Amino acid sequence: MSCKPSDTFISKIVINLLVEIKYTYHARIQIKRRKLEKVWIEETIKSPDVTKKEGNKFYVVKKLNGIVINVVYVKAKHIKVITVFEIRK
Repeated sequence: MSCKPSDTFISKIVINLLVEIKYTYHARIQIKRRKLEKVWIEETIKSPDVTKKEGNKFYVVKKLNGIVINVVYVKAKHIKVITVFEIRK
């Protein structure tokens, strides 16, 4: 049986969906204060437009519904969201 490119893509998506995402207290406060949806944060992490890594921190950015979502997180056994912020256009 051969592995098609689409099989590899599907495998990566399934692996990404299985990683648990946890939020620090600070991140939860920022999400509530800025009236952001957790689904937007998760979409930014799973499918960012821009990714930058410094040390063990990931900085990801995604434009969703006219809002540019910025997420900072660390990844080990799970993803821990440190902070989130947005730029409204």
